This record gives sequence, C-alpha cells and structure tokens, in this order.
Amino acid sequence: MKTTHILLVDDEVGFVETMRKRLTKRGLTVKIALSGTEALDRLAEETKIEVVVLDVKMPVMDGLEALREIKTRFPLTEVLMLTGHATIADAINGMKLGAFDYLMKPCDMDRLMAKVDEAAAKRRQHEEKIAAARIHEITLRRA
Repeated sequence: MKTTHILLVDDEVGFVETMRKRLTKRGLTVKIALSGTEALDRLAEETKIEVVVLDVKMPVMDGLEALREIKTRFPLTEVLMLTGHATIADAINGMKLGAFDYLMKPCDMDRLMAKVDEAAAKRRQHEEKIAAARIHEITLRRA
C-alpha cells in the first residue's frame, strides 16, 4: 500500500508538532507549515503531497485564502479544512472553493485518518484518469 503524504498547516506550533507525531505513528508522511504562504512554498517543493490539512483561522493568509491559492496552483491536491472556530459560512465557502471536507478541532484521529484516506484516494483516481487520458492521446497520435 502506498504511503500517504500530507501537509499539516496551522499557526499553532504545539498543535502541528503533536499532530505530526500522532499522524506519523499512523503511517503517514507528514510535512508541516506554520502559515498559508509557507504551505504554498512547501507544496511547490514537495510534489508528493496529496492532502493538505489546513487550519481556517491563521494570521496574514487565512485558510480560505490559502485554499483558494492551493486549488489554483495545485488543483489535484485535496484539502481538508480543520478549525476550532468554524462557522457554517466558512464551511460553505470552503466547500465552494474546493475543500474535500471540513472538520472541527479537536478532531477524532480515526475520523481524520478516514478523511485523509478518502481524500488521497480521490487524488489518486484523478491522477489515474489523467494518465489514462494521456496514454489514449499518445496512442491516437501514433495511429
């Protein structure tokens, strides 16, 4: 089974360090970013990242703004929004912007893992469809 690569984005250092340890113990490869802009830089560097777990409330670039940029620059990357301050409006806006799902802090680890697995599977399905389409296109050109 393929290891899932995730990016955990939150401005609370203690939270990301604790979550990284817990998620790594569950078999994920976890990178961290402490801001939306750092997340965008990390995604540009780390091409294996499949899922971003993104806090909504952060200074400078909030999670919704970061989500918008992630989906523009890295459209196949799935994003799980995670917050302790959720509003229905934020959840709706996040889903409209392309978030895979929206979870509340503190989040049950089994539920988070299930959502990460679902999001990674969706990303892999998209990648397989794109690869199949490219192979089909090349086959047609050669015929």
